Amino acid sequence: MNIYFMDPQAIKIIMMGATIALGGAMPAFAIGIITSKAVESIGRNPEAASEVRTSMILGMAFAEAIAIYALVCALIIKFV
Repeated sequence: MNIYFMDPQAIKIIMMGATIALGGAMPAFAIGIITSKAVESIGRNPEAASEVRTSMILGMAFAEAIAIYALVCALIIKFV
């Protein structure tokens, strides 16, 4: 019975790529949704633009932090 196992270095590279791909795509998707809903909200109620903008920027910062965490995890996978 021939069973081939992957080299541990190859597994690290694949997992690092998957971490960066998902960790970058999902926050980008979330930022797009946050921005579109904020623009929609400002279009419906222009008087609340400053409050909506503040909440939008805060939400975008939190979503971007997830991407940074994914980058840190990918670096940990690479170097450990």
